[in-house]
Amino acid sequence: MGLSAELLRAGLDDIARTTPAIGAALERVGYPETRIRPRGYATMLRTIVGQQVSVAAASSMWTKLTGLLGEDVQPFALLEADFDALRACGLSRQKQSYARSLCELVLAGAVDFSNLPDDDEEAIALLTRIKGIGRWSAEIYLLFAEGRPDIWPAGDLAVQVGLGKLLGLPDRPDEKTTRALAEIWRPHRGAAAIFTWHCYNNAAL
Repeated sequence: MGLSAELLRAGLDDIARTTPAIGAALERVGYPETRIRPRGYATMLRTIVGQQVSVAAASSMWTKLTGLLGEDVQPFALLEADFDALRACGLSRQKQSYARSLCELVLAGAVDFSNLPDDDEEAIALLTRIKGIGRWSAEIYLLFAEGRPDIWPAGDLAVQVGLGKLLGLPDRPDEKTTRALAEIWRPHRGAAAIFTWHCYNNAAL
């Protein structure tokens, strides 16, 4: 499960002690809500379904998909479904290719969501073997579904904008700079990421 409220608060408190700007922002906007997703294959499938579409569209597609395949959307059931049936659920040819890649790797035992590598970089490397899953998607899964405390999705636009706002930077930091600026916050960069999203469009800052 994702970072608990207790771990999120403890991580941010630790960061605030080393970075006064974070402490000041915490006083103004408060602690963010936890972001928790179920652990397992279905969450990654839902990530694929939701790529490059609105939240409402993704929700509609998922409802249709579970109506077709069942609430547990078993990998074998998706692989057995034909192209037109999945297309009717809203899955494009590309998304079907990604979903089938995920299902095939799961059924082959190549990706075991109950036993991912403990090392974050090794886990990211394994998850990105799934067609259509890049580093960002892998990081989001590890942070929200596994609750790994030191995941830092430095390539995320909102993280970059939020970090720039929090630290009073003149320009949005690029991915390399965003990664470097957060080194001081190890091993709590996951809490920092959630806080940057919390601050991204916050009118109080």
